[in-house]
Amino acid sequence: MPVRDLFPVPRLLVGDTFDVAFDWITTHLAWLFDAIAWVTGGATELLTDALAWPPPVVLALALAILGVLLRSVTFGVVSFAGLLLVISMELWTEAMETLALVLTATIAATVIAVPVGILAARYDRFSTVLRPVLDFMQTMPAFVYLVPAVTLFSIGTVPGVVVTIIFAMPPGVRLNELGIRQVDAEVVEAGNAFGGSPRQILRGIQLPLALPTIMAGVNQVIMLALSMAVIAGLIGANGLGSTVTTAISRLNVGLGVEAGLSVVVIAIYLDRITGALGTDGGLLRALRRRGAAGTSRVTRSAAKEPAGV
Repeated sequence: MPVRDLFPVPRLLVGDTFDVAFDWITTHLAWLFDAIAWVTGGATELLTDALAWPPPVVLALALAILGVLLRSVTFGVVSFAGLLLVISMELWTEAMETLALVLTATIAATVIAVPVGILAARYDRFSTVLRPVLDFMQTMPAFVYLVPAVTLFSIGTVPGVVVTIIFAMPPGVRLNELGIRQVDAEVVEAGNAFGGSPRQILRGIQLPLALPTIMAGVNQVIMLALSMAVIAGLIGANGLGSTVTTAISRLNVGLGVEAGLSVVVIAIYLDRITGALGTDGGLLRALRRRGAAGTSRVTRSAAKEPAGV
């Protein structure tokens, strides 16, 4: 008898159990998934139409100006050059479809992640229960999410948005919880001493001080959403993922490289923009600081003038 047969382990029908569960879900909760499909599909389509409405060069210039305001002139120029490259490769429409999918998934994931992270930071037991769930969501291979998504939503953009939300959400929850937990306890105690309610302390102290960490979480959500959006092309999601899938099926190296470069351009742009939101850089913030400094000087000068003059 082989050694491996000395201690047999009974076969657990894990897969069959999940099949039965999914059959029950698709039978009794079809209305819920129809509602999710209507909301996510409608939001993505609306955002895609909005991004596709202006001429590509005009939108690229607007995005570059946004980069100048939030980051630097150099970043704006480089962004404009990168977006012109996408236009010249005739992948602008696909890039905007991918951007719409990523933005829809990021907004949904952030809306869910922020309150969940706040609860996790406030209640240790909830955090203890939540942590293995987030580990499961992050370590599950991305391709595995595609199977239940197609089962519940068929193929197309909607399952792509849903799997992107699920795949990208965990870092947002973790970094939101971390940011709130890292707020100095003495500052929170000072808020309590002045009679602040928990909601006032959260909105006035904890969330503003945790903003850089929260924005780092949003940045991670966007990056994961972008990677999943490309994989979602396998289940019929529109955008650069579909282009990559076409390039693989036809062994078209050139098309694959162009789609990959377009993804890189969008990824770098979104990464730098979201990173700038949590800092004091950028032309816009510099103008605000200069305006605040001017107002402060005027106030000090007025305070020094003698009364009655």
